[in-house]
Amino acid sequence: TLDMALLHEQALLRQIAPEESSPSARLQMLKMAGSFFAEAITPLEEGHRVALESNGQLSRMNKALKQRTLALAVSNRQLKREVARRKVVEKHLRESEQQSLVLLTQSQLLQEQLRGLSRRILLVQEDERKRISRELHDVVAQLLTGINMRLANLKTEAQANTKGIDRKISNTQRLVEKSVNVVHKFALELRPAILDDLGLAPALHSLLKKFTKETGVWSSLAVSKGIDKLGNAECTVFYRVAQEALSNVSQHAQANRVEVVVERHQTFVRMRIHDDGKAFDVEHARLSRKRQRLGLIGMRERMEMVGGTFIIESKSGQGTAIIAQVPLACRKKEHECK
Repeated sequence: TLDMALLHEQALLRQIAPEESSPSARLQMLKMAGSFFAEAITPLEEGHRVALESNGQLSRMNKALKQRTLALAVSNRQLKREVARRKVVEKHLRESEQQSLVLLTQSQLLQEQLRGLSRRILLVQEDERKRISRELHDVVAQLLTGINMRLANLKTEAQANTKGIDRKISNTQRLVEKSVNVVHKFALELRPAILDDLGLAPALHSLLKKFTKETGVWSSLAVSKGIDKLGNAECTVFYRVAQEALSNVSQHAQANRVEVVVERHQTFVRMRIHDDGKAFDVEHARLSRKRQRLGLIGMRERMEMVGGTFIIESKSGQGTAIIAQVPLACRKKEHECK
């Protein structure tokens, strides 16, 4: 614009030279030149104004674009974090689904084992009732019948002749003693009176003594002081676990010796039964559906009934160890096990 004004001024000065025109002509020419320059420069000024407005609008648009770009970058970062979070959640969901399937399988297996255990318990109870009934009928009833007959004969013979009556009375007394022993054996198998009368340690000692006598397997018992804090339920559970464990040893382990250790700790009592017999696969036995493995399930169930834990460790060359543990609790004296 300044260059155009300079050119216009130079051309105008040449046109209005003093020697060639009058003052009025020069004045007229200046007016015309002013009008011409105003008309010529107006489009330039309008273009400049439009350019300034466009530059301002462009600057505002650039600023808005930068802000939008920043907002998009923030949204992009948030989206990436959300995608990563959802991937982690999806991974956890897959792991949770797999774990749920494992737990469901284990739950179904446990339910099947419990159903099998219930059926086995019913069958064992019925078999035990049949055995006791048969023993009572075949042994005790016959012994009592024999005693009755002998007493009747003694009564008749005593009236006629007293010779040899002492020997016959002795024979009859032996029959009575035999009957008492049979009844005592039944009572011991159902529940040993020594467990209620003397406590867990004497009951375990009697159980091991009988086990060694019947199987020939050497056994030992070590009981620490302070197990008198156990309740009757815990004492019974420990005794039944030991009973079942010794039964398994005699039937399957082919062991030469068994060691039973009962230890009292500050907050719990632990019983460990170890034999030097052949080992077995504990996990396979736990998942096995065979009926002969229900004894292991029964021992575990007994321990869980009193809030205890049950562990089996079996390694080749080291034998098998059964570890049963129950927590100690404050109890009144009348509920304590002697």
